[in-house]
Amino acid sequence: MQQTKSSRLKRFGRGITLLAGLGALALSLGAKADTDIRFTLDWRFEGPSAPFLMALEKGYFKDEGLNVSIDSGSGSAGAVTRLATNAYDMGFADYSALTETTANNPGTNVTGVYMVYNAMPAAVFALKSSGIKEPADLKGKTLGAPVFDGGRKAWPSFARHNGLEVGDVTWQSVEPAIRETLLARGQLDGITGFYFTSLLNLEARGVDPDDIVALKYPDYGVEFYGNTIVARNDLLESNPEAVKGFLRAFNKALQETIADPDSAIAYVKKRDQLIDEKLELRRLKLALDTNVVTDETRAEGLGAVTEERMQRALADMVASYGLTATPELAALFDSSYLPAEAERQIP
Repeated sequence: MQQTKSSRLKRFGRGITLLAGLGALALSLGAKADTDIRFTLDWRFEGPSAPFLMALEKGYFKDEGLNVSIDSGSGSAGAVTRLATNAYDMGFADYSALTETTANNPGTNVTGVYMVYNAMPAAVFALKSSGIKEPADLKGKTLGAPVFDGGRKAWPSFARHNGLEVGDVTWQSVEPAIRETLLARGQLDGITGFYFTSLLNLEARGVDPDDIVALKYPDYGVEFYGNTIVARNDLLESNPEAVKGFLRAFNKALQETIADPDSAIAYVKKRDQLIDEKLELRRLKLALDTNVVTDETRAEGLGAVTEERMQRALADMVASYGLTATPELAALFDSSYLPAEAERQIP
């Protein structure tokens, strides 16, 4: 009888040990599945950040086994630097800023993996009352922008494509917060800025929409791509499946955002209660209509680039920014992490 009881105790003990082992294995597998991804935006939480925040809040990143954190940024160059210094793993940055930063700092080791803005969002803004209607009218004028502004830095390309000399305009360096105010007051002839930002800022400062002239860079020969999702090269090498999972989750949210931007803006509002929801919804729609949904993305799918245009854009950036063209620059975008083309079709 004692031997039977002892056997039962041994069997019970082995069962407890087995269950404990299975539990530890489950926890171990779970820990391996949850890969931390530190993600930085290029700017504040505004309308265009909706798909990133939606993917986070709806659990799309979690479904891919990712533990993603998303922080606001202070510019594309800063976003690239955050990755280069290992403060973040992935981010959102202007492809031109990535190219310029890498050319000047070969050890940047950051690569674009999903081209969100198929066209550069930059534009020259002026008031009709100034007499400026087309690029030729900018000759001899004073334009204002921060020194790091994408449109200002790409001005040589805009000028070259429109029969102007780089020195045909005078630049005044201004802070982003007062750029549109100075134009509205007539203290500048024009400014450069992101189309979906400066347009709304001018209207917010009381400028009649009918008095706003917007010369969008893509409409005037500049083929630069816009903002791309970027990743550290060591992450691409050590955990490519995490990057692919991130892009699948984002792609799903972007498609939903395109189909229903009114619902998507709620995720930005949830992250920042102080935003003007109507204003940011309009900003989101402008970004989608002018920079995300284009003839090229309808043909190639969201996130993709074409090799021919990329080569032309790279040559133009090298000339505009005074860069040294190297094989490394040509390899700054890698499409192999994108979801299948069928999954990237615009709804």
